[in-house]
Amino acid sequence: MTTPTRRNLINGLLFASPFIAGLLVFTLYPVIASIYLSFCRYTILRSPQWIGAENYRILFTEDPLFSKSLYNTLYYTALALPLGLALALGLALLLHAGVRGIAAYRTLYFLPTIVPTVAVAILWLWVLNPEYGVLKAVLALVHLPSPGWLADPKWSKPGLVVMGLWGVGGTMIIFLAGLAGIPYQFYEAAAIDGANRFAQFRHITLPMLTPTIFFNLVIGLIGSFQYFTQVYIMTNGGPTHSTLFYALYLYQNAFRYLRMGYASAMAWLLFLIILGLTLVIHRTSARWVYYEGEPL
Repeated sequence: MTTPTRRNLINGLLFASPFIAGLLVFTLYPVIASIYLSFCRYTILRSPQWIGAENYRILFTEDPLFSKSLYNTLYYTALALPLGLALALGLALLLHAGVRGIAAYRTLYFLPTIVPTVAVAILWLWVLNPEYGVLKAVLALVHLPSPGWLADPKWSKPGLVVMGLWGVGGTMIIFLAGLAGIPYQFYEAAAIDGANRFAQFRHITLPMLTPTIFFNLVIGLIGSFQYFTQVYIMTNGGPTHSTLFYALYLYQNAFRYLRMGYASAMAWLLFLIILGLTLVIHRTSARWVYYEGEPL
């Protein structure tokens, strides 16, 4: 290696050294440590004690709250994710139309996304209150009964889903970007051939948006399995563990019960679940995701 090349390499490493040090200390080391701790009994107050796969055995055979938290998370994901994608796409289609004051409408629908999560949770505690909540008053105007929402185990998760639909503005913006990338000539050609609006949506808009749908689906899936802040503030897992989501139960084991080894095992199981579901979506994407330039 020549002297100038070596000098450039050294300079480059020096400039990159803060990032490399941060990556090694704050990312790589915690990941490796968590793998080791998942096979240990570790309560912070004592040194880690190697117990093999005992944490994983307890998770699958002795801990009913593990299966309950996993069920709650899957229930929320199966309900909130498709509804959120459908609502975001519908709003994006409406806002993509060239109506007057469209910029103001786009800003209005996007605003909930930038509100801090803690503030959103406190606001929706008031909205979903079963006694004097805003939603109860709205339903009373149309003579509909109001459920107990967060106070009722049957309605607590649907209540969180309703709250989640309020913040689909970020997904909507991504759909708007995808709609803006569809060439208008496609719609002109379809209109000349006699295709109506529904046919244009089915044969042009939807296929051309499949890469955007794929992206939002994967990101939404990851976000749903990491759902934490709202339930931590609003319900803390209640009533009767009906909102004990996986991430919340992981947090409780780590920082309330100080079972760091057990929580590390839960974290790696969560990683494997998300990885597996993401790979399934990726493997099946070849059947339904269309990229421009490919034959339909």
